[in-house]
Amino acid sequence: METKNVDLASLRIDRSSQGAAGRSKKSRWLRKIALWAVIVGVLAGGFLFLKDFLNPPIEVQLTTATLTSPAQASAVLTASGYVVARRKAAVASKGTGTLIFLGVEEGDKVKKGQVIARLDDSDVAASLQRAQENLRVAEADLNDAKQSLQRQRILLERDMVARAEYDVAEARYKRVVAGIDAAKFGVREAQVAVDNTRIVAPFDGTVLKKNADVGEIVAPLAGAASSKAAVVTIADMSSLEVEADVSEANITRVVPEQGCEIRLDAYPDRRYPGYVTKIVPTADRAKATVLVKIKFKDYDDRVLPEMGAKITFLAPGSDQSAVQANPLLTVPAAAVASRNGRPVVFQVKDDRAAEIPVVLGARIGNLVEIKEGLKEGDKVIGKIDETLRAGSKVSIKNK
Repeated sequence: METKNVDLASLRIDRSSQGAAGRSKKSRWLRKIALWAVIVGVLAGGFLFLKDFLNPPIEVQLTTATLTSPAQASAVLTASGYVVARRKAAVASKGTGTLIFLGVEEGDKVKKGQVIARLDDSDVAASLQRAQENLRVAEADLNDAKQSLQRQRILLERDMVARAEYDVAEARYKRVVAGIDAAKFGVREAQVAVDNTRIVAPFDGTVLKKNADVGEIVAPLAGAASSKAAVVTIADMSSLEVEADVSEANITRVVPEQGCEIRLDAYPDRRYPGYVTKIVPTADRAKATVLVKIKFKDYDDRVLPEMGAKITFLAPGSDQSAVQANPLLTVPAAAVASRNGRPVVFQVKDDRAAEIPVVLGARIGNLVEIKEGLKEGDKVIGKIDETLRAGSKVSIKNK
């Protein structure tokens, strides 16, 4: 019986050795799959690298769609300058004293002869009163001297007085007359001193700056550190013009009466027509420029002195009505290409060129109007060649 049990045990299958063999086979397959995955990954990476190496991205530069005046089509030169008032004055007093009244503020409009401020006039007013009293005394002496001279003349005609007494009366009369003239000049001098304490507007204008306040000392030359010379600064706002510095090398392009387009830095969307009124006949040695004055043909209350301005000088004989025409949306002409018989521009999206169909308008110098397809501020590729297509991989210069 025991022999039989031994024989049966020998007939059992050894499953432990079979499991180890299966696991070994499965592990070999997994290693093969991993190896093939690595090989495929390396080949794919190499292919992409080779593709980028053989077909690198096109380097492009972007430009912006902007609003441009139609007058730019006839532009021959541009320059920078500032708005100035042709009539401008720092109004000061001819007298010295304490400012006791100031009747204007910045922005106030004044009329010619209007009293802007007053100084303390107590001392000069007293001098005026004394001069007036001296005049009255002299006038009283004149009446007495005149009557005395008349009596002496009658007595002389009757030989009742000596000639010497008549001469004395006549000399006294002449002295009194001369004294009255001197007294009148004294009154006039004192009156001028009083008037000098009144600061008046020299012309119709607008107050630009208040330089002194009530209580401060005002002196004609402002010799002391605590004194002020000018009380206010006023300007005639109807005399505004632009002064621009034009390079010596380009001054031959500017002539009197030449039409201009004026654009203020404060209001870049508003353009004003103007024309050259004067080319100052001297150059600035330090800047190598010549000063040119441009007058506005028309402007509004938004134009203020000292504002920065850009001036476009137009070709002689060009139509200035284009200055006030509505600005046009433009891009450089090099940014527009023809694809499949239609004009397009390209934008950059996800590092690839995206084709945008557009409708073109007028040509303005090296710019072209975009009627449809873009809006102001859109970025497009600035220069297009035949290699650039929709979907082309691109890289932006100075990104």
